[in-house]
Amino acid sequence: MPHGKRTAVARKSGTAIYVSIALLALGACEAPTDRAADQPRGFIADVPEQVVALAAPYQDLQAVRLRPEDGCYWYRHVGPVETTLLPLRTVDGRPICIQRETAPPVAG
Repeated sequence: MPHGKRTAVARKSGTAIYVSIALLALGACEAPTDRAADQPRGFIADVPEQVVALAAPYQDLQAVRLRPEDGCYWYRHVGPVETTLLPLRTVDGRPICIQRETAPPVAG
């Protein structure tokens, strides 16, 4: 095989290797298509209609939980750097919480 043909074949096979590596790298960056499978456990399946009506529109109502520590609803916020839970708020900024029963006064 003449020297010129060997060089052309080597260039083509080298290019194919680089293209394959680039495609594999791009494939690794693909976002998951099934977000339901990725969703962590503990979120409410059906957020109460009253809560949906009160919640400001910029919040993710697909990932809401009621925290027993404070009796308030929290939602999963996916930001550019991290994912965290934030208090679910009304349009005017008040947290959305359930009304807690007050304990009867102790007679003494």
